[in-house]
Amino acid sequence: MDEDHPLYWEPTYEIVLALMEAHPEVNVEEVGYHQLLVWITALPNFADDPAIVSEELLRTILREWYEELNA
Repeated sequence: MDEDHPLYWEPTYEIVLALMEAHPEVNVEEVGYHQLLVWITALPNFADDPAIVSEELLRTILREWYEELNA
């Protein structure tokens, strides 16, 4: 993932790719929303406002991450 390219909440797939690179050993089924939010906002190129996230958006990211790992 290009660290010069800023990450925003949309598109979520870019966040998923960055998370897969940053946390390759994780069992996605055990990740909670709070942990996910912490990991996303800690990504070095995350540039969006953490306050605008919703549970629905976090659920979407987790689902896409799971689907990408199990494709």
